[in-house]
Amino acid sequence: MTEELKSPTGRVYLTIETDTTNRLVFVDWMGYLTADSIKTGAAAYTAALAKSKFNCVLNDTRSVRGPWDHSMDWVINVWAPNAAAAGLQYFAMVSTPESLADGSAANFYAQLKSFHAEVFDNLSTARAWLLKMQVQP
Repeated sequence: MTEELKSPTGRVYLTIETDTTNRLVFVDWMGYLTADSIKTGAAAYTAALAKSKFNCVLNDTRSVRGPWDHSMDWVINVWAPNAAAAGLQYFAMVSTPESLADGSAANFYAQLKSFHAEVFDNLSTARAWLLKMQVQP
């Protein structure tokens, strides 16, 4: 099942796919993200995670334009504990090296304490890591 979230102008900024084969929630962010779009999108995929009862999120930010540091405090202090409470244990973030969004990803990773996260520059490597983490005792 795939869900699309759109900005007030009708542009898709997030797709959420519940991947029952790999037992993960795949999210693909795109464009310039506002504080509101980040909060709405993060809440939507956290709800999908809780509903699925999975513990892994594959978060693709390669199509994000610009930094999202404006929402870092909320992501770390509000969303992350809520996501962990919803069952999130393993979070793979795919980012483009040398982009402004990649700097935000590095800041996120450095501050995160609610669950295990890794940052990747390749979707298949990120997915393989999540699949490996699912079989850990």
